[in-house]
Formats: sequence, structure tokens, C-alpha cells
Amino acid sequence: MFEELDLDDALCAALATMGLNKPTSIQSLAIPEAMNGRDVLASAPTGTGKTLAFLLPACQYLLDYPRKQPGATRILILSPTRELALQIYQQAQAVTQHTDLVCGVITGGINYGTDRETLSQNLDILVATPGRLFEHIEKESAECRDIEWLVLDEADRMLDMGFSAIVNQIAAEARWRKQTLLFSATLEGGGIRRFADSLLNEPVELDASPSRKEKAKILQWYHLADSAEHKYALLKHILAEQITTAIVFVKTRERLQQIKDMLTRDGFQVAWLQGEMPQDRRNAAMAQFKSGQVPILVATDVAARGIDVPNVSHVINFDMPRKADVYLHRIGRTGRAGAKGIAISLIEAHDFSMVGKVARYTKESFKARVIEELRPKHKAPALIKKPKSKVKKKMTAKAKKRSAKKVKGKTRGKSPKQDQ
Repeated sequence: MFEELDLDDALCAALATMGLNKPTSIQSLAIPEAMNGRDVLASAPTGTGKTLAFLLPACQYLLDYPRKQPGATRILILSPTRELALQIYQQAQAVTQHTDLVCGVITGGINYGTDRETLSQNLDILVATPGRLFEHIEKESAECRDIEWLVLDEADRMLDMGFSAIVNQIAAEARWRKQTLLFSATLEGGGIRRFADSLLNEPVELDASPSRKEKAKILQWYHLADSAEHKYALLKHILAEQITTAIVFVKTRERLQQIKDMLTRDGFQVAWLQGEMPQDRRNAAMAQFKSGQVPILVATDVAARGIDVPNVSHVINFDMPRKADVYLHRIGRTGRAGAKGIAISLIEAHDFSMVGKVARYTKESFKARVIEELRPKHKAPALIKKPKSKVKKKMTAKAKKRSAKKVKGKTRGKSPKQDQ
């Protein structure tokens, strides 16, 4: 129970209002360590409650050490994407609803005047995307010298998006901070380790494996497609026959425009999400999808991280991603918080190698299924192994010399008769 973590009554009341009474694995691990003043380096799969794992100890710190006078922001939370920043802000508001703590958010795509209004408040918690916050720092409309806690969410995604230099500059501005917390879906790879080493001070490292109840139960399979036309026919059949809500992932904005136009033409209600989309249109698309007004969201990989939409029944990879880790983040949009989900990939011949890469990365195999009336004409490409070379290697001069010595040594041990 959350009460056992020594959280303030106001925070526990807010959690009860949110319908939450028991912490997840990552929350049980991270909250006590953060409340004990430790820097935290934490890894946990998507959908396991990472946001509250840093929000709750941050809020507890603010309540334990209240502001003595009006001043600058005390807790800074950096998020790689606008959508995730807004979600964190909304959760921060929900968690602090029974307190006097003030929360704000600034992201790209929002009018600078709105940002200035937000920054003019005596913020206790500021959620921001790195690029927009750094613009304000350069314009001297925001400063981080009084930051007491710095929290980095989805740090691996920040690296993927090229934010490491900006985040390091922001961290340098907040160099008098007391604590730093870094959360990531994975800690694998030297890049994230070097990033963490530059920002954290003797952190406690936490790697939370979710309980069976928390763990996403995602069924995965793929359909072979003979052509782009066959692939679209498969998509239409799946959307018409099997789904309640679905996110359809594509690889480019051009493909997104093509697919959403074709689906709209064929009578499907569709919202869409892509990069460089005005923020008001992004918000409207997400609002339509979250409310159930529109059951299908077509998206590029901008939506693969951090978007928490409950009850997404299906994730469909119309195009396979270029990297196996992106596949994992895509399918993490279904099967949230222990619910069951389904992930379906539509595979043309040129994508088939990614099936093996994904299986090796996730350590889970997934098999082909067939829709009888859309049965593919071609089989999956065979994985051809190169035959071992039968060409004998040439013996080097040194090897010949060693071989000659061995022969000579053997002849020394023979009897006189044998020598004759």
C-alpha cells in the first residue's frame, strides 16, 4: 500500500481519488531511495508506472521542505516529447490536487506568450521538453540555478532524438541541485551509461521486473503480404473484423498521409499523429482517440514513446520499424498496466529479416498467421546460410617450420631398427 511508503496524507488521498492504492514494482523500489536523498538510475518496461515513481518522492520532498518565500522552480522534469510532457504534467496535477503545490508545463508548438505566463508563476514543479526550455534559458526568460531536483524521463529516447548536448547544458545550469533521477526503458548500451555517469552522483541502480499482474500480456503475430496492395487489404480486414481501438504505425509522413486518406475513403474513422504537427492539432487528435470518438490512430514513431492511452486493443505495424527496440516501444502502447493486448505486423519480403531481429531482441518468437481469404501466394523468404569454405588455407612459413620441428622431434624417439 502507498501508506507504507511514508507518503503524506494529501498524496495518499490523491492516489485514492485516482483509483490507486498499491505501488508497482518500480514505484516500490524508487520511491524510498529517492526519499532518502539518493540519486536514482532506474530501468523499467513501459506501462509499469515510472511517472509516479519520480513524481511521488518529488512531491513528498516539496511537502517536507516547504518554500519559505516566493521564488524560482524547484523540481524540473525533462521529457523527450510533447505528448509525454503533457501526460506527466496532468499526472502531477492529479497527484498534487489536495496540496498547494503549483505545476506547469512548457513544450514546443505552444505560443511563447503562454510559456512566459507559466514561467512567471512560483512553480514548484516544471515539466518541459529540452529544446523549448533551452530556448528560454538562452533568451534569459527561464533559469535553472535554483533547481533542487532534476528528473530525466525516457532518457534513452532523449539520446535517440539527439538531446544529450542540450540536456547536459541544462544540467550544467542546474549544477547546484541536490538530487538527480534518471528513468529509462533500458540501461543497455554504452551511450545511456555515459549519459548517466555525466549527470548522476553515486546513484542507486534499480532494474524493476514487473510482477506477473503488472506485466503486459501482448499476443504477437505477423501476416505475410505479397505486395503493398495485399498489405493494405490485410489492414482493412483486421480493422474491420478484429479491433475495438488500434494504433497503426507507419514509417514516414508520406506513408501516413497515404494510409489515412485510403482508410477515410473506405469508411474508417481515423485520427493521425506525426512529427512537425501543430500542437493544437496533436492535442485534438489525441483527445479524439483517448475519448473513443475515433477508434483508429495512424502514427509515425513520434507516438511510440510515452503515450499512455488505456484500453488500446491492437497495435498494427503497417511498416516495420528500422530498429528492434522501436518495435518494443511501439507494441508497448497496448497491454498497458497488465491488460491484454495484441500486436500484429504486416510483413513484405524486404521486411522479413526484421522478424528475426525483433525475436532476438525481445527474446520472444512470434509466428505467422493466415487470413484464409487473403492467403499470401508466396512463402516467407528462406534464411540462407553461407556454406563453409572448402578451400584449404595456405600454410605460412612459420607454420611450416613448426611442423618440421614436430616431425624431427618424433624421429628422435624411434629405435635404431626403426631408424634403419
